[in-house]
Amino acid sequence: MLRRRGLFQTAAGIAAGGWAVPARAQGGATGADWPNRPVRIVVPYAPGGANDILARLYSQKLSERLGQPFVVENRAGGQAIIGSEYVARSQADGYTLLLGATGTMIFNPVTYERLSYDPVRDFVPVSIAASFPLVLAVSGEAPFRTVQELVAHAKANPDGMTYGTSSAGFQMATELFNLRAGTRFTFVAYRGSAESVNAAAAREVTMTLVDVGPAAGALQAGRLRGLAVTSEERLPAFPDIPTMKELGFPDLSIVLWSGLMAPAGTPEPIVRRLNEEIVRANAAPDLRERLRALSVDPVGSSTEEARRAVTEGITFWRGIVRQAGLRFER
Repeated sequence: MLRRRGLFQTAAGIAAGGWAVPARAQGGATGADWPNRPVRIVVPYAPGGANDILARLYSQKLSERLGQPFVVENRAGGQAIIGSEYVARSQADGYTLLLGATGTMIFNPVTYERLSYDPVRDFVPVSIAASFPLVLAVSGEAPFRTVQELVAHAKANPDGMTYGTSSAGFQMATELFNLRAGTRFTFVAYRGSAESVNAAAAREVTMTLVDVGPAAGALQAGRLRGLAVTSEERLPAFPDIPTMKELGFPDLSIVLWSGLMAPAGTPEPIVRRLNEEIVRANAAPDLRERLRALSVDPVGSSTEEARRAVTEGITFWRGIVRQAGLRFER
């Protein structure tokens, strides 16, 4: 998950005990008549960010294919902990799902001493639906035109530099940038990507490292200036923005992902059906075109690949947390 080619790469130290499945589904449920009523997809972030946009795109496809409404419900707050905990404690019957992301499933578990949900114990992965890079951006009115200029200014003024972000994933990526660049940008929390984009454009914060989709309009309008992207290659939509790798930060080629998660104990036929429909949705030309316009790559992984993405990601980023000395308290 750090690099596009290593999204499901094998790593040592996978969480012991396997993927626990508590028996929380209704007794004897097989999922044969599922769905026979509306299904909720909980997004633990505010509207307007990449995860919210993805949830709405996939919910439309699932509604069309399965004949019942898939309704997106935003439960933002607490670094996505509030919404994630809500789904983890929900009935495991296939009617409440989580749009899980790298932040909720990997970064929160490795940065919080106490977390009210366990991504391995409390969820069964359905599929990694899509992956996306980040863009490091400053206000269009800022004096910095390159990452080098930004870093030089930050080192000369270490106490006055801030970054705005809305999730543990973006925060971890920025702290890794701090670690590699030798800077001390201070974290300022926002409820969603759209808010952090607006804050950077208005110079409320020095910079943001955010998903490209919510930043695209501001970048195109000149309200934001993109200094670098975390993809392996330059993005077709923004060919003038260099990659972190080009700028001498090879381990900042970070690609985050979003996927569908169900409460542990959800009947296997429901999980299998959902996985099949996510894979089919990603093959649809109209969805692929809409994702590409947002600089998002369709993935449509198997459940096993999704499981490995979580466990191996936790192992990798736990090492980065130790290096950076990061810890958060709710």
